[in-house]
Amino acid sequence: MSIKQEFKEFIMRGNVIDLAVGMVVGTAFSGIVKSLVDDVIMPPIGLILGGVDFSNLFLTLKDGADKPEAGYATLEAAKAAGAVTMNVGLFINTIISFLIVASAIFCVIKAINSMKKEPAPVEEVPAEPSEEILLLREIRDSLSKK
Repeated sequence: MSIKQEFKEFIMRGNVIDLAVGMVVGTAFSGIVKSLVDDVIMPPIGLILGGVDFSNLFLTLKDGADKPEAGYATLEAAKAAGAVTMNVGLFINTIISFLIVASAIFCVIKAINSMKKEPAPVEEVPAEPSEEILLLREIRDSLSKK
């Protein structure tokens, strides 16, 4: 079998196609969750915490070449100046995104597993013996009495 034919068989298996579809859907879902966290969830949380913008919550580890006197107003300004930063806010956003994706995957897997549940084994009730067997038993019993 040629490598081309072997590769074609590999690609056409159901598992590979399912994996490809899952990757595409997962990538799209990841974008939706990122937008949900960055644009919907984090702004109200930041507002509740006193106007904190999590996308600009960072620690400066090393100043850049042209550091302003008041410090860096935004993460983009710090990066443009060449500062080394620890991006705490972006990390928090990523954790929240992960928790949302993990929860969604958990719900999907739980639903799939509930559909796959095997029914409880039913105890088989012994079937009634046929008339022939009942007749043979009667003959046996009558012969044993004699």
